[in-house]
Amino acid sequence: MAELFEHTSIGSMKLSNRFVRSATWEGLADKDGSVTGRLIEIMGELVKGEVGLIISSYAFVSLNGQSSSRQLAVCDDRFLPGLRDMAHAVHSSGGKIALQVVHGGCHSNSELSDLNPVGPSALSNCREAGREDIVAIIYAFTRAASRAKRAGFDAVQIHAAHGFLLSQFLSPAFNKRKDQYGGKLENRARLLLEVVRNVREAVGPRYPVLVKLNSEDFLKGGMTRQEAVRVCRMLADASVNAIELSGGTVASPEKFAPVRPGRLKTPEQEVYYREAAMLYKQKVAIPLMLVGGIRSYEVAEELVQKGMADYISMSRPLICEPGLIKRWRIGDRRPSECVSDNACFAPASDGRGLYCVTMAKKRSKAH
Repeated sequence: MAELFEHTSIGSMKLSNRFVRSATWEGLADKDGSVTGRLIEIMGELVKGEVGLIISSYAFVSLNGQSSSRQLAVCDDRFLPGLRDMAHAVHSSGGKIALQVVHGGCHSNSELSDLNPVGPSALSNCREAGREDIVAIIYAFTRAASRAKRAGFDAVQIHAAHGFLLSQFLSPAFNKRKDQYGGKLENRARLLLEVVRNVREAVGPRYPVLVKLNSEDFLKGGMTRQEAVRVCRMLADASVNAIELSGGTVASPEKFAPVRPGRLKTPEQEVYYREAAMLYKQKVAIPLMLVGGIRSYEVAEELVQKGMADYISMSRPLICEPGLIKRWRIGDRRPSECVSDNACFAPASDGRGLYCVTMAKKRSKAH
């Protein structure tokens, strides 16, 4: 029976437990996307908190793929020194870290780059990607993954969820193309699979390649749970080492957004994508990282022991309590104090950087 606090491996990467810090935009990179001291401090806090694998905040692979201000960058070799510092800081404290790489697609912010966003199909805020654009996108992801390895990261995660570019190509809600990249699922998955194959060739057979994927889009005409699992099987065949299942897009209704608001008061309310995870485990052999609404130790333990997930991935609980995993390991099994109010994103948006506003207020009152 699998246990939360046991050593495991994903490809060549050895992990001390089954807890993963899901990639989180902190708004703490420099204006050009460079690593900052505060970003490194956050990674250090997570290592001290005994998170088994840290996945970095999403790093844009090309200038026209940046979607947020002060977003981490991996689009040029000049960012390598800072990325090396980040990886080294995690390793020196005994941790493991993966670099998440992303292209914003139609959700890229043209005001940040002065470049026109591209997507699978033309929308009010982006143009349809032509063949040259697609070649450039594949090249950008491949070079970014190569930089992740050169910088010393233990793995790379390709972000194909939440309505960013690769997710847009997968989703018929965004993808209206009539060529080999549109229509049936095999065509909509073509770009992601081409990215994976080129990344694998660049990083070699043993380097762990992970993918973050929507379990479903929660959009009218979006990708379904059944389609998502079919894509997962394609990814497994294409040599991906593990998949992190999430859900929703920036265009989905708030109650189905990737970061759903509203406190989860009982264990029964936890695990947003339980049904998708169960279907995945019936059909897909490679490890599953499951994110979304997991707040209590007992739920995490049940998911792993009953074989519904191989790794427990969390974001907001570790913003609230970077030391949560250590607290659980030493015996304090109270649920995460995260109330899922999404207040943590306000300071990230206004330039102060991500932190738990609710916990900061509690500490202030205590003093």
